[in-house]
Amino acid sequence: MDKKKEIHLSKFISLLLRHKPETIGLQLDENGWANVDELIEKSNRKGVKFNFDDLKFIVQNCNKTRYDFNEDFSKIRANQGHSIQVNLELKVVEPPEILYHGTAKKNLESILKMGIDKINRNHVHLSTDIETASKVGARHGQVIILEIDAEKMFGEGIEFYLSKNKVWLTNYIDAKYISVYKNIL
Repeated sequence: MDKKKEIHLSKFISLLLRHKPETIGLQLDENGWANVDELIEKSNRKGVKFNFDDLKFIVQNCNKTRYDFNEDFSKIRANQGHSIQVNLELKVVEPPEILYHGTAKKNLESILKMGIDKINRNHVHLSTDIETASKVGARHGQVIILEIDAEKMFGEGIEFYLSKNKVWLTNYIDAKYISVYKNIL
C-alpha cells in the first residue's frame, strides 16, 4: 500500500471508530467494537475502497497501535481517543510518579489556571516520555511539555487508566498537579 493511501485510510478508520461511525452508517457496540465485514462493505459503498488485507495492514503498521482486532478478526476497535461514548473496559492502574502532556504554548496560561479537561474526548491523554508528548503537542502549534504529578493525583483518589496501546488516561487534571517541564522554556 502506498503511503498516501495508508495515511488516508488510517485517518478514515480513526474517524469511524473514534468519532463518527454514522458517517457510513456503522454501528459500534457498547465497547466500541465494529464488525469488520460491515466496516469494509459500508466504507466501500461510500467510496473509500479497501479490503481486509488493507485493514490488517493499517492495524499492524500504525505506529501508535491505535486499533485492535478481536481474537478471530471479526471485530475491530480503537484503543483510545474516542469522542463518542464507549466502554473500553479499562481498569484503574497506579500510574508512574510523573506523566507528560504536550500542548500548544497558546494554551499554557489557561491550563495553569484551569487545569486540563478532556474537552470533547472521553479522557485526557498522557505519556510516560517527553518525546511522545512533544509529538502530540506539535500538532497544535509551538509545543509546551507539561509535567503531571500523577503520583500525588493517584494518592488523592484520582483514577488513571492505561489503554492497550500504553496511553495513560484520566478524566481531568487540576492545575495544582501541573508544572511546565523545565527543559522546554
